[in-house]
Amino acid sequence: MTTSVSTDLWFRRFRAGDDNRAPRARLLCFPHAGGAASYFTGLSARLRPDVDVVAVQYPGRQDRRSEPFATDLATLADRIVEQLDVRTVADGLPLVLFGHSMGATVGYEVARRLEHAHERPVDRLVVSARNAPSEHRSAGIHRLDDAGVVDELRRTGGTSGDLLADAEMLQLVLPVVRADYTAAETYSWVPGPPLRAPIDGLCGDRDPRVAPEDLRGWAAHTTGGFTLRSVPGDHFYFGADPSPVVSLVRERLAA
Repeated sequence: MTTSVSTDLWFRRFRAGDDNRAPRARLLCFPHAGGAASYFTGLSARLRPDVDVVAVQYPGRQDRRSEPFATDLATLADRIVEQLDVRTVADGLPLVLFGHSMGATVGYEVARRLEHAHERPVDRLVVSARNAPSEHRSAGIHRLDDAGVVDELRRTGGTSGDLLADAEMLQLVLPVVRADYTAAETYSWVPGPPLRAPIDGLCGDRDPRVAPEDLRGWAAHTTGGFTLRSVPGDHFYFGADPSPVVSLVRERLAA
């Protein structure tokens, strides 16, 4: 049985009670707009015990719903880095950052801070379904009315139809989604040195918002090399089956 182990407000681990073998690497995960740490439960189950999967829990959702939302991605990255336990980044385990959609930008900003300000470079950054920071664009979703935001959620495929049809649940979900879209769409990249860490890009071949080719701009943000994989699926290609991410992480560990 999988249990959630809360290290503090900001980070979650999902693991089974019989995980006794020491991990070989750590994967720090950053959710999409409207997402939560629990989105990575299935990924953790597939990678354990070789990989210690740690998921970031942004403020304003689930058990942090009473806290103010983060509406600026740079500030959010600052706060995440401030909260990272020294053992999470300095215990010698290879550290891979994985961000999906908005989380890819957050992961990149965290990687920049760890590498350039804290002298703790990450070993690899994996970005999913997101344009490069220097090629950021906004679809204006955060300015739409509630019906428009719901249409976007339906279009990208990451939210169940039952939830979208439940007016009471929508009243809980929409403020989170709108705040995250505000942060994601008003993000402004500040030029700086590229990462030394290699970057891997992943994108669903039927993503209605981001085409796989749109990720090629990430190559300009690293001196460590860039790879791109197009995988079957829409914007949330790994929600039901995390195999593409699992395969990539395992390949990098084997190498």
